[in-house]
Amino acid sequence: MPLLKDGQVVADPWRVVADGEPLPPAVPLLVPFARWQTERDALIRRNAPIGVRLPNTLDLAQVAPDLPLFELIALEFPKFVDGRAFSQARLLRERYGYRNELRAVGNVLRDQLQFMHRCGFDAFEIASPNAVEWCQAAMAEIDVFYQPAADGARTVFERRTA
Repeated sequence: MPLLKDGQVVADPWRVVADGEPLPPAVPLLVPFARWQTERDALIRRNAPIGVRLPNTLDLAQVAPDLPLFELIALEFPKFVDGRAFSQARLLRERYGYRNELRAVGNVLRDQLQFMHRCGFDAFEIASPNAVEWCQAAMAEIDVFYQPAADGARTVFERRTA
């Protein structure tokens, strides 16, 4: 699945490791949260970057103490009508101060991409064969915002009072 960052398809250096699969040495790993919980110490001892995939049902307070250990957090969008990962992204950026890669995975839709970016996502797994055009069009659709968000874009009010 193509990985988009900054509007371009990029190579994904992260190896996704499922529950029960052996841990390969010295490569960046992306593990499910359940595996992180059970193998935390072994994962920390590895001399390679670690990322975690969080379900959108997770209370982020459970993972907050470990956030500095993660170079990547992938948040799941299991279906288009479930937007809890939007809230998780804003909380990670604004409340918990997470500054590393925040990736949207799962059901990433074109009409939600710009809102995902505004909530703090900076990488997207997209199943579309024309992902670059898809992403660029989605990000350019709206350029005036009423609500402040994690992306730091100026709101209409801020533009008027500047």
